[in-house]
Amino acid sequence: MRHFLLVPLLALAGCGLFPAFDERPGPVTGSVTGPSAPQPATGIAPAVSTTALGARAVSAAALDSTTAEQKAAALSAPAASGERALGKAVVALGPPAEQGIWLSTALVDKPVQGRIETAAGKSLTLELRPGSGGALLSLAAFQALGLSLTELPEVTVYTR
Repeated sequence: MRHFLLVPLLALAGCGLFPAFDERPGPVTGSVTGPSAPQPATGIAPAVSTTALGARAVSAAALDSTTAEQKAAALSAPAASGERALGKAVVALGPPAEQGIWLSTALVDKPVQGRIETAAGKSLTLELRPGSGGALLSLAAFQALGLSLTELPEVTVYTR
């Protein structure tokens, strides 16, 4: 029993060895050499030069290297005989740096040629690429179909 009482007493006695545990903040006396208290503002800050949001951005047309002829050919290609519908997908804009006319979708497991059709009836021949998660449509495909880059259209996906 004596050992159990002795341990807490020794622990409390050791607290005096560490001054950080013993010191309590008190009133400051004498001169202070640290940073001074914040002073109230006495003037107006100079104007900051800013640019409009997106002033340094690159336009979608500058990022798309697909020619008008390539887009026209993809739009005019008729539906192939024997093609089959894979399903519908809501598409978002894919990485603009990836050139070409393509759709990345979980509906395919290897790159194949295919076609998509919008709800408005516009059809586009393109490369179907395997993907995971949501479907992504290339910048060139968005522009060829005349879709807004912020739109999330639903398309029907076909493979040959």
